[in-house]
Amino acid sequence: MSEKVLSPITKVEFIKEPNSSNHYQTNGLDSLMLGRGEDFKCIVGDSRYALTYFNDNTFQCCITSPPYWGLRDYNIVGQIGAEDSLDEYISDLVNIFREVRRTLKSDGTLWLNIGDSYTSGNRTWRDTDKKNAARAMSYRPPTPPGLKPKDLIGIPWRVALALQDDGWYLRADIVWHKPNCQPESVKDRPTRSHEYVFLFSKSEKYYYDHEAIKEPTKEKTKLRNRRTVWSINTEGFNGAHFAVFPPELVRLCLLAGSKPDTIVLDPFLGSGTVAQSCIEHKRKCIGVELNPDYADIAYDRISTTNKGLGL
Repeated sequence: MSEKVLSPITKVEFIKEPNSSNHYQTNGLDSLMLGRGEDFKCIVGDSRYALTYFNDNTFQCCITSPPYWGLRDYNIVGQIGAEDSLDEYISDLVNIFREVRRTLKSDGTLWLNIGDSYTSGNRTWRDTDKKNAARAMSYRPPTPPGLKPKDLIGIPWRVALALQDDGWYLRADIVWHKPNCQPESVKDRPTRSHEYVFLFSKSEKYYYDHEAIKEPTKEKTKLRNRRTVWSINTEGFNGAHFAVFPPELVRLCLLAGSKPDTIVLDPFLGSGTVAQSCIEHKRKCIGVELNPDYADIAYDRISTTNKGLGL
């Protein structure tokens, strides 16, 4: 009997928490993996549980940006980034990315974008402002032990070093410079205009296509190996939540870390920029998203991309 050819993209409601009313019935791994003819699968569920169902050595690379600690309230119970303590947040991410490492191929890579934040000074909420309405929050995590009010926490490096301690090879710290960064109402420090993208590998030797992402020299007469500061504007997306990966940032990670027809993982799918880039560049993608509203946005977005490409 021939294998059933599925729609190029599908959405599966899966797991928020095992053995609870939020445990959706699936057919196990078969319902989560891509079938013949599928390019993208959106899994509505919690990465902390969904990733445990995948086999070892499944994905060529992982490109993702988890929710930042204490910066946004996505109004979902159990959301990453809403932990009471910084240690819990880091522990949650280490556990998730341990599963990512297990499911990566031996030459696989992880491209991790993560932003920083300041201590709350033990304030318990944050008001909106005219320049950034999305910054309002009904809760603020307490100041981590050992830090002071107004301290920059250093979350990206704390997470990166924790992942290194857990077995990842930390290969590069890429500075994502944002020429059109969000204004800040501060007068006692510079306005932040960068975030980090860390390149990790599962093994000492790994797939990395440096030719695919070479950049022009200053004279623009030839190409050179890409440097570690990437100047890329932020971009909005109609209907999406407020944290959206710029497609150009994803494109560079994707071309360097994967080959056509390989499978890319995004365990924090959000509005689906990684999946969209995969479709546009002949890769396949499996994404996991806890928030059903964002999963719908991603699914609709990739449906539109597929139609535009004639797939």
